[in-house]
Amino acid sequence: MRLDNKVALISGGARGMGACEARLFAAEGARVVVGDVLHAEGEELAVEINETGGECLFVELDVTSQTQWDSAVAATVQRFGRLDILVNNAGVGARNVLVENTSVEDWDQVMDINAKGVFLGTKAAIPDMRRAGSGSIINISSQLGLVGVDNSSPQYQASKGAVRLFTKSTAIQYAADGIRANSVHPGPIVTPMTESSRADAGRHQVTIDRIPLGRYGEPEEVAYGVLFLASNESSFMTGSELVIDGGWTAR
Repeated sequence: MRLDNKVALISGGARGMGACEARLFAAEGARVVVGDVLHAEGEELAVEINETGGECLFVELDVTSQTQWDSAVAATVQRFGRLDILVNNAGVGARNVLVENTSVEDWDQVMDINAKGVFLGTKAAIPDMRRAGSGSIINISSQLGLVGVDNSSPQYQASKGAVRLFTKSTAIQYAADGIRANSVHPGPIVTPMTESSRADAGRHQVTIDRIPLGRYGEPEEVAYGVLFLASNESSFMTGSELVIDGGWTAR
């Protein structure tokens, strides 16, 4: 199996792309820790994975809290003995408003979860990865971390762009420790985060028209890319961007 004996911690892992990644990782032999603020959904997912032959632990994780990140990593190592893979998956969207109409509170909320959360998770994971002699950090950015658009919020696009360059900085700083860091840039995906826009016929069509493949992606299509970066198959990749966007950024 592609992740046999590996230990992975996935933030925002209770639903959407994170849950899909957790199921796939477990099926490929990894022992998985799901961190999320969605306690009931996270516990249910852990039970599901454990009952189907995998090994999974749920931990409460607010990604804006350094204390909770430290606790999540400690719980991972205490339960499974090591940490090999970190997927910084947790994120939020935001309403589409102009820069001049964006409140400081809205800006800070999105930046704290989408950018600061990735920083805190990486900071917490590196010492144990260094002790293990290797590690793979996968940061979920967005196609909007690569290109700008006129129908997304400035703070969302800024946060995802920050993730992209933070990933490169991490990759360079920790390559000598055997720790790799790569970013994934999904386009619009069928998840709870996109549910409201998909339900609005006008907004949905505007999005579809931007995607050369003419559809939203499925969580599994992103999860397999994350799996590749988590596995030894990508051992010569670090500081890279894996774009899974249906052709959005090719235009």
